[in-house]
Parts: sequence; C-alpha cells; structure tokens
Amino acid sequence: MPRAASGLTRVERLLPDLARAAGAGLTLVRREAGDGRGATGGVWTEPVPGAAGLWLEIRDAAAMTAERAASLAEVVGALVEAEAETAQVATELSGRYEEIDLIYTISEILGHTIRLDEAARRILHEVATVVGARRASLYVLDEDRKVLRPQAAKGGEPGVMDPIELDDDCSVAARAFREMKIVSYDPSDPTNENPGCPTGRNYKGRAFLSVPVLYASPGGQSRPIGVINLTDRTGPDTFSAGDRKLVAAIANQIGAALENARLVQRDLRQQRMRRELELAHDLQLKLLPAPSVLQGKADVAVRCRPADSVGGDFYNLLRLHGERVGVMIGDVSSHGFGAALIMALAMAGSGIHAELAETPAEVLAQLEESLSDELSRTEMFLSLFYGVIDPAAGTLSYANAGHPHAFLVDIETGAAQRLEATRPPLGLGGTRGTERAVPWRRGRDLLCLFTDGIADAVSEGGERFGEERVLSHVRRLVNRPAQQILDAISTDVAAFTGGGAPSDDRTLLLLKS
Repeated sequence: MPRAASGLTRVERLLPDLARAAGAGLTLVRREAGDGRGATGGVWTEPVPGAAGLWLEIRDAAAMTAERAASLAEVVGALVEAEAETAQVATELSGRYEEIDLIYTISEILGHTIRLDEAARRILHEVATVVGARRASLYVLDEDRKVLRPQAAKGGEPGVMDPIELDDDCSVAARAFREMKIVSYDPSDPTNENPGCPTGRNYKGRAFLSVPVLYASPGGQSRPIGVINLTDRTGPDTFSAGDRKLVAAIANQIGAALENARLVQRDLRQQRMRRELELAHDLQLKLLPAPSVLQGKADVAVRCRPADSVGGDFYNLLRLHGERVGVMIGDVSSHGFGAALIMALAMAGSGIHAELAETPAEVLAQLEESLSDELSRTEMFLSLFYGVIDPAAGTLSYANAGHPHAFLVDIETGAAQRLEATRPPLGLGGTRGTERAVPWRRGRDLLCLFTDGIADAVSEGGERFGEERVLSHVRRLVNRPAQQILDAISTDVAAFTGGGAPSDDRTLLLLKS
C-alpha cells in the first residue's frame, strides 16, 4: 500500500510512541474510499476520522477489537487535525508576514518618534509600500477651521495640497470622514460605482481607498480625527479586502497617536500662552508708576489688581511744573487684552498731554482724540478722573469723565465730598466738558479714588461692598499713613468676597499731602 503523504511526517513520528502505548504496530496509509475496515492477514485497517482517504493499519491484530481500533484511529485523527491547523496558521502567517511586520514597524515609529509630521510621513510610506500604492496622503482634522489638513503625502508634497472642507460633496476623503466608513473604488468591477463627482476629483480608472482615522477616549465613542487615502496601485488596479482591513487596523493604531500629539500641542500652546500672559501682566504693571514718584510731595498709596492676567484699570502719578501734582485714575469698560491695549495707550498719552495742556479738561479732550480710533474700533469707553493739586494756590482742579468713585475727605471731620463728573466717559462722544476747582488744604484733605471693581465686589451672599465701606475705613483711619488705610480696605474687600479672584479689575488710590 502507498505510504501517507509527506505532510503527515510529524504525525508519523508520533506513531511509535502511540504504538508502544497500544502494544501494536501502527502505520498511516492512503487508500481509496470503501468498506475495508477490519482484520485481513493479521493487519487491522481503520479509517482515520476527519481525514478523507487516510487509514490506520494496525499490525498484530489478533487481539484487536473494533472498539479499540476506532479509539486508536480517533487519537490519530485528532493529531492529524492539529497538524493541519498548525500548517494553516503557518501558511497564513507566512502570507501576511509583510503586514505583521508593518504593524510592528508602525508601533516602533510611534513609540520612538516625537514629531508627528515625521512619524506620519514614515507611516504613510510603509503603508503605501505594503499595499502597493504609489500615491498616499494623510489628512488630519483642524478643529478650529473645521477642515482636513494634509499632514503627510507620498507622491506629492503636503505643502502644496489644499485643505478639504468637511462638507465637500466631491471629496471622497470628506465623505469617509463624515460617515466614519471606508470608501473604496474598484475599477475592475463594472458594478462598482465611482463615489467621486462626474468631473474633477473622480479618480476614474484608478482604484483607491479612503479610510477614516478614528479615536475613542476611554469610555467614549469613536470620533473621526483624520483620513488615510491610497491610490495609483503598482500591481492590479484593485485593493483587496485584506488591504482594507490592514489599512483600517493601521488607522486605528495612529488614531491614538494623532490625538496624543494634538493634546501635546494644545498643552504646549497653553503653556506658551500662560508665559505670555505672565509677561503681559508684568509689563502692564511696570507701566504703572510707583508711589515714590511723588516722594517728598505727597503721601501716596495705590494698588491695582487686574481681574485677568491683564486689565483695563490704570492710574498715573505726575510731577508737574512747580509744586503741582497730577493724579489720574481710569477704568476701561471691559477687561482682558482689549482693555489692556486701551489702558497702555492711555498711560502713554496721559503724561504727554498733562505736560502740554493747560487744564485738566484739555488733557481729557486731547487724550480722547488720541484714543478715538481704538475706542471706536473696540467699541469700548473709559471713565477717567484727572486732578491737579496746587499746594501754593491751595486748589484741586479736576476734570471727571464719568468716573463715579472720586472723593475728597476732610481729615478732621471725616466728611466726604464726591467730585462729580464734568463730562461723559471718553469714547461716548458729547461735550468736551470743563474742569472744576475745590479747595485743597495741606495736611487737612485726602483724595480717595477707586474703580467699580471695589465698589461692586460681591460677597458670597450676593451683597455689594459699596462706596460707604471704603469711606468708613478712610474716616476711621484718616490720621494713619495712606498705605495703612489702603491695606485695611484691601483686607476687608478680600474677606468680604471670600478671597476669590475678582470678577472686575480693582484699583484704589489714596493721596495726602
């Protein structure tokens, strides 16, 4: 009888062990189908279950029974089946070696490459090579502009490729992104309709794959973050089902990498923004003069705390001709960067106009004129108080552009006189206004100026801090140095509001002479 096929050699090598255990000689043979089961000439033949045409010959069959022979054949059948499965797996692994190696290679790239653009270029090249595509591209979602931007390309340069609008009906990539499904075209199949537009990007005559890159956060649903496109095959003009599965697996692999890169870039932007905000905060505070500017002329204390990193509150202290002193406080109608810009321009212009203009009203009018373009463009306005103290004449001349919190406090009696507005806030138009003059008595009067952020500070119960609390501290401590009065008010505001971040810029200025 003919011997068994050579593919069963490994099973045959196990037969001696099985024969010793069974106490009989065992051989595998091939024979035609038929009822040859049983003992013939001292040899028992038994078909191997699950292996068509394969029989087990059992020598020394005198003591062999049908039940025992069937058991031996069943054991051999299990061995043959296991061997066949092993061979099949080995064949599949051998046939998909390039794909397995590709997945490993991409894992290595993602594990050792920090720059996403470099990783994307290498991954795209590897994928295109394995599936046999001359042209390939990777598009990544730009969340801010809602477009797909080219991240890497093979057979083209990302820099010269246009972004793809997400709602572009003629873009296969946009469709794959929107539907979160693979879109493919096989020109070799006449029933396969080209999903592109009749004109323009229809890729007629070329097979292509457009595979969405998906990402799912832990416990979340998958969402699209990019698309891989492949076309212009090097071999037959078709992508197989295996190609589609492979590229989908790769897309899932790089989805997490793309999302991680996006989070890293966002974190870097946030860090850079925080550094820039800190720098802007420091620069803005440096624009504000120190109280020592008026050393020897007045006892001054001032504190300015922006609600954001930068704000719209400001003040200025000016040494004018003779013994005169200029004091200014302003409050832009908003806070943040826009208000900070107006504040910086007002600070720059106030010193110049204070030197050149003859009266406080002229200073405000000229300052408004110099800020008109910025105030109009930003649709902001600012309340502003500017006063000039002339000790020789014993007067405080001032112009008030709608700034409500300006008071002259009598040190002896504690009486507080509101220094009323003389014109509308800068930026609202209307009259240029005039200035007013009130007596200024050295050692007898205190100038108290603050912004809405202090008066409108709110407690946890919703109560407003108000002007009267500020003035009560001034009256109670009026004979103390200006800094001690300011510290008491600031401490009270912080305790009143619970110490949280202010919702509006807070500025307080006290001056005695």
